[in-house]
Order: sequence, then structure tokens, then C-alpha cells
Amino acid sequence: MTEIKLKETTKRLGDAPLGKLLLSLSLPGIASMITMALYNIIDTFWVARLGYRAIAALTIVIPYHILIIAIGAGTGIGVSALTSRRFGEGNIEATNHVAGQIFPLAILLGSVFLATAVFLSHTILTICGATPDIMDYATQYLVIISFGAPFLIFSISANNLLRGSGDAMRPMIFMIIATVINIILDPLMIFGIGPFPEMGVRGAALATTISQVCAAGLNFYYIVAHKSIYRIKLTQIRLNLPILRDIYRVGFPATIMETTESMTFAMFNYVVSAFGSLAIAAAGLAIRIGDLAFMPMFGVAQGLLPIVGFNFGAKLWDRVWRAVKLACIGIALTMGAATLVLEIFTPQTISIFSDDPELMALAVPAMRISMSALVIVGPTILFSTAFQGLSKGKEALAISLIRQFLFFVPLLLLLPRIWGINGVWLTWPVSDALAFVVAGLWLFREYKLQQQKNL
Repeated sequence: MTEIKLKETTKRLGDAPLGKLLLSLSLPGIASMITMALYNIIDTFWVARLGYRAIAALTIVIPYHILIIAIGAGTGIGVSALTSRRFGEGNIEATNHVAGQIFPLAILLGSVFLATAVFLSHTILTICGATPDIMDYATQYLVIISFGAPFLIFSISANNLLRGSGDAMRPMIFMIIATVINIILDPLMIFGIGPFPEMGVRGAALATTISQVCAAGLNFYYIVAHKSIYRIKLTQIRLNLPILRDIYRVGFPATIMETTESMTFAMFNYVVSAFGSLAIAAAGLAIRIGDLAFMPMFGVAQGLLPIVGFNFGAKLWDRVWRAVKLACIGIALTMGAATLVLEIFTPQTISIFSDDPELMALAVPAMRISMSALVIVGPTILFSTAFQGLSKGKEALAISLIRQFLFFVPLLLLLPRIWGINGVWLTWPVSDALAFVVAGLWLFREYKLQQQKNL
């Protein structure tokens, strides 16, 4: 069989030292994910100047935004796992055909989200727990950010596609550029500075949408101009059902995992809304700030996925499990440090956004309680990533469903009855701890089965 020479960025997935490889792939991914979190944090920072109801409105829209990201992430994870596996097998033609599918998928799926938000905004927001006093703000924000859905889905899919080839640097650069654009436009459009009219919440949504269009444009140019390892032909851009089936064999379970996050988040907002829009705003601040701590976990997951996928395809079993172990230890240590910082400096962090004493009284315990289990959340995410890289999307899906519907939802209905609003915040760490135990035991079982099979 003729050997196919792979680019060094791809070949290193199978032979580079694991510690350096994980860092080189994860650090750009962490930077990209933190940058993505900054979209929402920057919006919240400026919108907070409009009052707590504006913060609550943005919080109510989070489940729908998560749903858009879920579709992009699921598609991207499926594409990344499949392309890295094809690279490991040395099949370049099949790799390019897989890569070409992200173009029509982004247009099709994004258009569905846009149409749904435009025509069913009131229904969506009511389901998500919007109270009457924030409905107008929430509608403005929802409709405008939905115009960016096709571009957001494409950017997320393209980022995963590039990481699947071992190139983690370009996605980070593109995301940083888009975030800088958002940072510049946010205050200009919200408050009407310079040539821009004062648009309030609409301005925050429009600034985010424009930055997402820019990120998509940069990814598009880099791929079609043959700057990456991919050489996609026009014939490979057409939807191919067999390839889509392979993509979503891994990606669809990942999409369902993220979709359940959206569903449970909507339920979470609905429960919080019973305590008023001020409580929704407090939850929003805690979540937005907590996003900065969560993003390194997803960045490491993005770095781990192509390593597991490539070495699984190349049948380098020992390397697969050493990578998983190293990544889990690293993220646990990182999240332990992040937890200490968040717990100690909670009031100071919240005050950056708002000094409203009533809001502070709710937001401080919300953040301290809900973020208390970060040290075990990171490894749990990587356990699921390992299953995805092993093309075992069903197992990863099962872990997510168990966490959401066996643990989180029952606790969300039970704990507030016992401890009120603090019971709502407590739902997160308790369900995370239970999910860690289940996912860890399941992955250890898979490791033992792989050992027996290889022997």
C-alpha cells in the first residue's frame, strides 16, 4: 500500500510527546473557548449599565443560544472525530469529503434557527422562563442574535475541522479577532457613540452577530484558499448521506448532549423565574462569570479529541489512554486553582458588573455554590470526550442524559422546596458530583475491556 505523506501538524498526533502535544493543542483551544465566553461576558458587562432587567433578558436567551452552539458543536465534534480518524488511516480523499459537509450544513441548520426565532420568539422565551417585565428586552436580543446562527454554526464546525487536522492555532486567532471586533462595537452600538445610533440591548445583539460573521468569513477564506491541509472540491460540498451518517454517529449524540443542556437550562431559568427577574439576573451573572472557568475544560477537550481519534484510528491503544489520563490530571489541577480564586474573590468579581446591593445579595451565594464542584466537572467532560474520540458517541450521550435527567432535573425540583433559592444553586454541584462517579466508572470499564481485547 502506497504511503501517504501527512503534514507534520497531523503526523505529530501519533508520535509527538503527549505532554507537549496536549499543551500545544489545548492552549489555543482554551484561548478560543475563553474568547467565545467573552462574547457573552462583554455583552453582560455593557448591558448591565441598562439595569438588572436587561441582564435577566440576556440570561433568558441563553438556552436558545446554547441550542445553536449545540448543533454547531455536535456537527464539529463529529467532523473532527471522523477527519482525525481518516487522517490516522491515511485516507486524504475521504477526509476532504468529510470536511466539505460543513458548508451546506451550516446554511441549512442556521436558517432553521433564524426562522424559528423570528416567528416563534414569544413562545420560545415563555418556555425559557421570561417574566413580563423582561419580555421586550429578551425578544430584541433573541431575534437579532439568531441572524448570526448560520455563521456561528459554520465557525464552530470549521474550528473543530481545523483542530481535527492538528491545527489549533488558526481557530484561536480567528476567534480572538472576532472578539476584539465585538469588544469595540458593543459600547458604540449600545450607547450610540460616534456614528452609531443608541440601540440598547439591540446593539449588544448586533455587535455579537457582526463579530460572528467576521469569524465565519476568516474560517471560510482559510479553508477555501487552501491555506489549511484540506483541499476541498466543489463536488465534495454537496450533502452526502453516507458521510452525514458517519458524522452524526458521533456528532448526533454530542448534539443531544448539548441539547439536553439547553433544555435543562430552560427549566433552570423557569424555576428561578419564580423568585423574580432579580434572581434571574443573579443567575445570569454567576453563569457568565463561571463560563470563564468552564471554557478551559472545553479547550482541553478540543485538544484531546483529535489525539484520541487519530491514535484510535492508528491502533495506538496505550497512547490513547495515556493522553486521557494526562489530560484529566491537568484539568483537575487547573480547575482546583480556579475554584479557589472564584470562591475567595466572588464579591469583587460580581461588583465589576453591578454594585446593586440587592443583586449582590443573590449573585454572591449563587456563584459560590454553583461553582463549588469545578474540580470534578473538568475530568467528567474529558471522560465523555474520550468516548467520542473512540467513536462511542452513544456512551457519551448516555452519560449526559443520566446527569441531566436522572440527577439534575429531580434535584432541581426537590432542593428548592427544601432550601429555597439556595437549593436552586445547589443543584449544579450535587448533580456534577454524581455524574463524575458514573462517568469515571464507565470509562474505567471501557479501559479494562480494551486491555482484554488487545491482549
